Amino acid sequence: MLPQEWEKKLIDMNATPLTDKDIRWADYVFVSAMVVQRESAMELIRRCKKLGVRMVAGGPLFTSEYEKFEEVDHLVLNEAETTLPAFIEDLGKGHPKHIYTSRERPDIRKTPLPMWQLLDVKKYTTMSLQYSRGCPFDCDFCDIVVLNGREVRTKSRDQFLAELDALYNRGWRAGVFIVDDNFVANKRKLSEEILPAVIDWQKERDYPFSLSTQSSINLADDEELMRLMVTAGFDSVFVGIETPNKDSLAECNKRQNINRDLVASVKKIQNHGLQVQGGFILGFDSDPVSVFKSQINLVQKSGIVVAMVGLLNAPRGTKLYQRLKKEDRLLENVSGDNTDCSMNFVPKMDRETLINGYRQVLTTIYSPKQYYMRVKTFLKQYKPQKRRGISHLQFWHIWAFIRSVWFLGITDRGRWPYWRFFVSTLLRRPRSFPISMTFAIHGFHFRTVVRKYIGVPVEDASA
Repeated sequence: MLPQEWEKKLIDMNATPLTDKDIRWADYVFVSAMVVQRESAMELIRRCKKLGVRMVAGGPLFTSEYEKFEEVDHLVLNEAETTLPAFIEDLGKGHPKHIYTSRERPDIRKTPLPMWQLLDVKKYTTMSLQYSRGCPFDCDFCDIVVLNGREVRTKSRDQFLAELDALYNRGWRAGVFIVDDNFVANKRKLSEEILPAVIDWQKERDYPFSLSTQSSINLADDEELMRLMVTAGFDSVFVGIETPNKDSLAECNKRQNINRDLVASVKKIQNHGLQVQGGFILGFDSDPVSVFKSQINLVQKSGIVVAMVGLLNAPRGTKLYQRLKKEDRLLENVSGDNTDCSMNFVPKMDRETLINGYRQVLTTIYSPKQYYMRVKTFLKQYKPQKRRGISHLQFWHIWAFIRSVWFLGITDRGRWPYWRFFVSTLLRRPRSFPISMTFAIHGFHFRTVVRKYIGVPVEDASA
């Protein structure tokens, strides 16, 4: 969406260090960030100021907290399709304003293709693609409706396929994450128009992409939609499960999760060939002390291998934020990271009890014994489709396997549960051995993250 005549350089600071030379190269540094990246964004602002390079900032962090960034030269907020053109026009005239904002929700069918040529794709295992914006639900802790609205806007079929083509022509042959906050919000269009076209596209190219996305739990109610997604190449979906406590679900207006058997819904999705990655939250006002044990049971019984458990936080502008503000319970100077034991409000439950319970959940579900048990539960109910495509064995697969055996089977303190899992999978489920070893590596990563954030050896967790 920037003028074609501009010379552009893109640096993703998740994958590439940003040098002072990079900053000096630019006439303007454009930065986008999420709230959890606030500290990094602040450091970037300081560096640009020190080097005398002007800045333009946008994205969720700056849209939510623009008043905290007066030192940024230009704030281009909300959705760029509505605010960026005005900034570019004013910049061309020589008098750009400090802040650009708009409540207009743009028609994303007019959004141009990303300039993938600016990105070093060799540094990634997954590329990102957006099909829709907005979510029809109104969970009070979620800022999606604040940033993108409740009216779901979708791209056209041809536009979606053109974005797939752009990645394919760039040489990409791996995972593609459809970043929508709720991919299945418009089920009819998906079933009748988008997914059949994606199926044809994938078949014509021998399935070059494995697809993943985010969805609400009501995906489990539509067997035809799940069948189409799997046929189109989807193999995993992130679902906000949140909590087994019905009062807490009602409290946060997570109505799509109420009055259903969450474990049965997860199993149904996985029976259709979609791995469910789950989001879980602790710290609701309605949470009883027993919620920690209930959360562990829900994770273990559901077979959700990748269980992302965090403490409740209240993003600015959300209904939860407004309620807590009225109750004078908000706190300042927090990280925005819901996994580092920080919260931006005073919880109803005793804070020490809540933090200790959170630690108990993480150390239990990611202890080797419990983790490998959960993988086995998943494998029993997971029924993937057989297809050709990107699953061809490559050298780096072999090298990764050799390294994983060394780290998990020799040096890791959880090596004995690993070897029992290794042997039992090889003997009983040999076809599932590759994905099992992938999960084993993921488990090592999760244990490392838990140690880093909460300082408790995961291997010492009680079974």
